[in-house]
Amino acid sequence: MLRLLLFALVLGALSVSGQELRLGIIGTDVSHVIHFTRILNDASDPEHVAGARVVAAYKGGSPDIVSSRTRVEGYAEQLRKQYGIEIVPDIPTLCSKVDAVLLESGDGRIHLSQARLVFAAHKPVFIDKPLASTLKDAREIARLAKAADVPWFSTSALRFNDVVTGMKAPNAIAVGVWGPGPMEEHHHLDLSWYGIHAVEMLYTLMGTGCEEVTRISGGDFRSGSDVVVGRWKDGRIGTARVLRPTGGYGVVVFRPGKIMQSPADFPFSYAPLVKQIVTFFQTRKPPVPNGETLEIFAFMDAAQRSREAGGKPMRLR
Repeated sequence: MLRLLLFALVLGALSVSGQELRLGIIGTDVSHVIHFTRILNDASDPEHVAGARVVAAYKGGSPDIVSSRTRVEGYAEQLRKQYGIEIVPDIPTLCSKVDAVLLESGDGRIHLSQARLVFAAHKPVFIDKPLASTLKDAREIARLAKAADVPWFSTSALRFNDVVTGMKAPNAIAVGVWGPGPMEEHHHLDLSWYGIHAVEMLYTLMGTGCEEVTRISGGDFRSGSDVVVGRWKDGRIGTARVLRPTGGYGVVVFRPGKIMQSPADFPFSYAPLVKQIVTFFQTRKPPVPNGETLEIFAFMDAAQRSREAGGKPMRLR
């Protein structure tokens, strides 16, 4: 307990004094590691966010996922050459050099084992999407973090997109969202791989409280689309359409006597998310409640069970 108190005081002192927090990256197999480092480390960048700086990275990687094994070395080398990031051999070494951690591994299956080491080092952590590949692992991550008294949060960058936040309406009676939904064969919750972006947008606009999910699937693993319909306890309906192998993003919000729809040209920036991450590391207060993130995984778990049952409605577990 004394160690945790001292750690909190150190973070508070860094925040107050204006000194940069030292951040470490776990997993160099996704493009986020380049975008986040650019935004944090390059003061001349138009999207620069001050207050923290990436100083070290652990490559990680998953040899059975093509997008991971073909990118991990290249992104690591770019971090080293372009930004002077130290590449370290393991996660404990990384944690010994930083104040907080960006867990960026693209493979949700390994997030639990990697997060376990971060919690043991008592470092606050942002866990990039997907938090995990199963509802069970997501809940175990939350349990371990609580036991270690380590703050964490996980989200898609779409949650803080200006278009999405600008369409929040307390009197919305229904919301529809859509986005890309390519799948990855090793992830049991297939929506967690990429469809989670659409689900995150849905929860940003609907909030928590979904009770039942129905999923209608069209096409096969590599093409087509699925429609996921959630019924909230107050009677509102939220739908998420995932497009395979790819597609644009969009939102429509139904209000009494008014319909709001996002522009066809859906703007995107990682800077709003990075700003939230830095604030989280400074305050230890997650911008997305952990309970909401776990409900999102329960939502995707229900959608998976519905798909496997041929479209039968499933209640959240």
